[in-house]
Amino acid sequence: MTTGQEPVGALLRHWREQRRRSQLDVSIAADLSARHLSFIETGRSMPSRQMIGRLCEELEVPLRDRNGLYLAAGFAPVHEERPLDHIRFACAAVDAVLAGHEPYPAIAVDARWDLVSANRAMTRFLDAVPDTLRMPRLNMLRAALHPDGLAAQLRNYEQWRTHVVRRIRRQIERTAARGLTKLLAEINDYPVPPGADAGAGVDDTADAVVPMVLATEFGELRLSYMLSVFGAPQDVTIDEIAIESFFPADAATREILWSLSTRTP
Repeated sequence: MTTGQEPVGALLRHWREQRRRSQLDVSIAADLSARHLSFIETGRSMPSRQMIGRLCEELEVPLRDRNGLYLAAGFAPVHEERPLDHIRFACAAVDAVLAGHEPYPAIAVDARWDLVSANRAMTRFLDAVPDTLRMPRLNMLRAALHPDGLAAQLRNYEQWRTHVVRRIRRQIERTAARGLTKLLAEINDYPVPPGADAGAGVDDTADAVVPMVLATEFGELRLSYMLSVFGAPQDVTIDEIAIESFFPADAATREILWSLSTRTP
């Protein structure tokens, strides 16, 4: 969302409604009166820098949008935004997690699922994604579901796309990150690509979580994933970084991935 063009009160109301919280609930949690919060939201009262910080903490506003709230109230932004390679400890932590997850695939992505970094195991599969899907940046959800990407290899294409669409909707609700609504509409419009098996032979009740079932030249892979984020970030870039670690969902996948790790690149 665009923050600089709206009053700070309207932005705070947006995030309160986004979180489905009442004025009374938020005011009690943030230690101010409901009347004061109402005055802030309607523009009858301007919040202090400290008040904005308290309300943002309570409403779990992403750091990028917190900066917009500070600007809307006439204050300087609080949270820096630096390239990841300029934040040495964060860059080293991401690299360590990705490398430590070998021989299983892992990636670091931003709030829009644009690729930040990938380990060698994941790069092996991303090599098949054409250059047309890498500009201006490789988006992992687009790469997986676009007909020119990995879609034809997905044995549970419709199941995985349904899962991805739900993830995007949750991310829109949580972060309102720019570009996500457009990405959601784009993915919803993708046709089932020729050659893609729309779930035939895949038992979607046999797994505790939804796996990505991928047909590869090495054999069929069943992959589950977990997400990791930095705790208590104070930089916008770090706040938006997530590491997606894929794990084998069956013994056959585990054997294939370990076997690939011993091959010479």
